[in-house]
Amino acid sequence: MGVSLIFKIAAVGILVTILSQILKHSGREEHAFLISLAGLVLVLSWIVPYIYDLFQTIQALFAL
Repeated sequence: MGVSLIFKIAAVGILVTILSQILKHSGREEHAFLISLAGLVLVLSWIVPYIYDLFQTIQALFAL
């Protein structure tokens, strides 16, 4: 896991926050929710392989 992944996650968070605030102030709360949900799914799709590797390492460590 590199620093670039952390910067990507931070950039998505900032972008989602800005877009969400703009949409909320324009009265489109539903679209703001969908933007937030899309950002969450995007970040989770980046992080899931690292979580899988972590569980594989823990499983190998304890030989379960």
